[in-house]
Amino acid sequence: MAMLLKKPTSPGQRGMTVSDFAEVTKTTPQKGLVKRIKKFSGRNNTGRITVAHRGGGARTLYRMVEFKRTIDQKLQVEAIEYDPNRSANIALVKTDEGGKKYILASSKMKAGQKIGAGIKEGSCIELKNIPSATLIHNIELRPNQGGKICRAAGAYASMLGLDGKFAVIKLPSGETRKVLSDCKATIGIVGNIDQNKVNIGKAGRKRHMGIRPTVRGKAKNPVDHPHGGGEGNTSIGLKRPKTPWGMPALGFRTRKKSKKLENFIIKSRNKRK
Repeated sequence: MAMLLKKPTSPGQRGMTVSDFAEVTKTTPQKGLVKRIKKFSGRNNTGRITVAHRGGGARTLYRMVEFKRTIDQKLQVEAIEYDPNRSANIALVKTDEGGKKYILASSKMKAGQKIGAGIKEGSCIELKNIPSATLIHNIELRPNQGGKICRAAGAYASMLGLDGKFAVIKLPSGETRKVLSDCKATIGIVGNIDQNKVNIGKAGRKRHMGIRPTVRGKAKNPVDHPHGGGEGNTSIGLKRPKTPWGMPALGFRTRKKSKKLENFIIKSRNKRK
């Protein structure tokens, strides 16, 4: 995927880049595989904002992508489509039974390609049958649960080997962990690799994505943020920065130490485990 640089016809256009969408072969979604989703603007069931800076945005149809793949299922890629709900592109595939579904499009996947058994691009295989040093994505954490990790554009994990009933994989974050070898993964790298090179260019483009302006904690009132209040340009008045809900920020680990999956981590992405 290449980037197109916009002509500087306005301050907002200067430096803005967009994808050329060369990989996309179909512009309209498949009927029966989309649904309307209601937006909650970052609010929970009581109406309180639990995720800040959310709201507005263009209306989109949710594409029902199937992350729970079947081993060695024969598929034929009919089209590569853009998905406004995720950074990666998606592939419309046709099964042997004649049905259609969406899956994540890998970097080398093209329209007309056939997906089947073996260590091939886009094939879904159990971790115990994948050779070492193979690049994989859409990895399950529990058998038959569906892929949970490495689903964003350009994401992949590396298969390091087997350790008893576990497979050892290295994640994009640098974390090395064990996963049950009965779990499934898809061969290859998630497509739309250059997505992180997109330069938004103007504020309005962010608003179209449903992201509202970010306000500094210091600029708020004390009732709204622990950093708020004071006359003029004052400090936060705390030993360390905090979140709007009072939790320590910058380096504080929020993962519970009692979490069972913690035992499967061989090497943490942080220096301290």
